[in-house]
Amino acid sequence: MLYHLLEHMNKEGLHYGYQNPLFRATVAILVAFFVVWGFGPVTIRALVRKKCGDIPDFDHKALNELTQHKANVPTMGGVLILAGVAVATLLLADLTVFYIHLAGFCMIWLGAVGFMDDWFKLSNKGKENSRDGLKFYEKILFQIGLALILGYFIYQRGAANILEGQVEYYRVLSIPFFKDNLADPMLLPLGVFILVTIFVVTGTSNAVNLTDGMDGLASGCLALCCFVFMLLTYAVGDERIAGYLQYSHVPQSDELSVLCGAMLGAVLGFLWYNAAPAQVFMGDTGSLALGGLIGYVAIVTRMELMLLIVGGIFVVEAMSVILQVGYFKLTKGKRLFLIAPIHHHFHLKGWKETQVVVRFWLFSAICAVVALAITKLR
Repeated sequence: MLYHLLEHMNKEGLHYGYQNPLFRATVAILVAFFVVWGFGPVTIRALVRKKCGDIPDFDHKALNELTQHKANVPTMGGVLILAGVAVATLLLADLTVFYIHLAGFCMIWLGAVGFMDDWFKLSNKGKENSRDGLKFYEKILFQIGLALILGYFIYQRGAANILEGQVEYYRVLSIPFFKDNLADPMLLPLGVFILVTIFVVTGTSNAVNLTDGMDGLASGCLALCCFVFMLLTYAVGDERIAGYLQYSHVPQSDELSVLCGAMLGAVLGFLWYNAAPAQVFMGDTGSLALGGLIGYVAIVTRMELMLLIVGGIFVVEAMSVILQVGYFKLTKGKRLFLIAPIHHHFHLKGWKETQVVVRFWLFSAICAVVALAITKLR
């Protein structure tokens, strides 16, 4: 809205710094940070009054003992993060851009799914035959339904913007380590494009959700991921920079850098209260929505494979659960890790929680550096 107000006042049509998406993304970091930081205490007190306290309950006695001090720390803090993202994006993004509309739809959808999951857990805790949140298949169905919608409309929007003779960048499979893949691009048909969208959005949403298990862990890793994608979305949306880096140019996708900046600022503001010892947890309300948004941004910008590198820590967390379940079934009861996700495995191995978190942050930072280095390597 602020962007449109300035545009309305710019009657001569002159070019100013505020029109640059990367500048507005930087401002969005500050706006979202201070919204979350400023309203954090009020939100935490409200969650405490509503008795939205978490109850750690793992299928492992030793881990329950290690995490018993977290009992009754309020969860559902994701509503605060999403509010910060929404305020900064509404103020600073170009609201006429279709990809911003679709991002808002994605955030509301997954935020609602996460809110329902958290609410069912909290409203039924301690009750006999209580329902422990949404069932796994229910969450997956909601996520797949969203991904179907996102994939279809992203594809159709891209097709509508292509002029005759242009490369159909909107459906190119971009391979990070190969700079010449645009010379003879692999074009995804609609069906395959939607399948990729389902895999990426659903996978990223759940991977971030699995990572959200220690004070500050998911917040810190998300901050690094959002920072990288803030730069990548700007590059892909700028035809000159995209051409230089040999990435698919997707018109108007640079506005998503404002969204990524808002997400970065919001999770940093949340980290102020989520750092050990945590005063609040984001819950599924935040983790499902933020993970889904990152996946959505990757799809629009054709950065699905790059996401595997940038979000390397989320890939490791998700794979640890998949391997644990698979190994358990194949060996009829044996475990590959002490417990999954893998951050709890290291905790049980003797690492302090803060050590696990900081070391995972470092791994995430290395993934971010590698991803940025690849852009020049191409």
